[in-house]
Amino acid sequence: MGSENGKKRGVGRRAVLIGGGAAVVGTGVLAREELARAWWRLPWKEKPRVDGELDYRAAAWTAAHQANSRRADRPDDYRIDRVVIHVVQGSYATALKVFKNPLHEAATHYVVGKDGRVAQMVRELDVAYHAGNRDMNERSIGIEHEGFVDRPQDFTKAMYEASARLTADICRRYGIPADREHIIEHAEVEGTDHTDPGPHWDWDRYLGLVRRELTKAAPPSAEARPS
Repeated sequence: MGSENGKKRGVGRRAVLIGGGAAVVGTGVLAREELARAWWRLPWKEKPRVDGELDYRAAAWTAAHQANSRRADRPDDYRIDRVVIHVVQGSYATALKVFKNPLHEAATHYVVGKDGRVAQMVRELDVAYHAGNRDMNERSIGIEHEGFVDRPQDFTKAMYEASARLTADICRRYGIPADREHIIEHAEVEGTDHTDPGPHWDWDRYLGLVRRELTKAAPPSAEARPS
């Protein structure tokens, strides 16, 4: 887990500066197509949301506190090209509890339990504060796992398989390659001081399961862009 500290990024291609009733990018007038995408960023507008809507149909929704993420319109404003694997250093219940705490300043999009349960806590289109690096938060989806980094017995068959199905679904929907460049551990994020998922996470096994899932047909209800 990690907050949204780290290297700041400049105004992106789709970023919008709102001031004096005008939308401006740099010194020019916002292009018509950009304005069409950005209307909901105006102070009196809000992008439509449905409470409890899932991006991954096998998950159960339980919302993180809104202080632990920020609203966005990914992948339109930030591309999604990474999955970050975390281990919570605690139980499934602990992960849910701390992500609901506004003082924690962190949450992942998903939590996976030893028994294969999956909870979704932040919508994929929103930026979860999980990696400890702003750029990585904006471009990634974070998956927390129950357990401790020094307890290999915590990484159960049910957990690996459930997490692999989730990651494969994410990779399929966003066109993310199922490799170690794009599916990474929290410890590999620039600027982080975390060590998870640790030396006992079996990457060969995990990636093998993800790739196996990707060979299967996409679920009938899966869509290229959840909303």
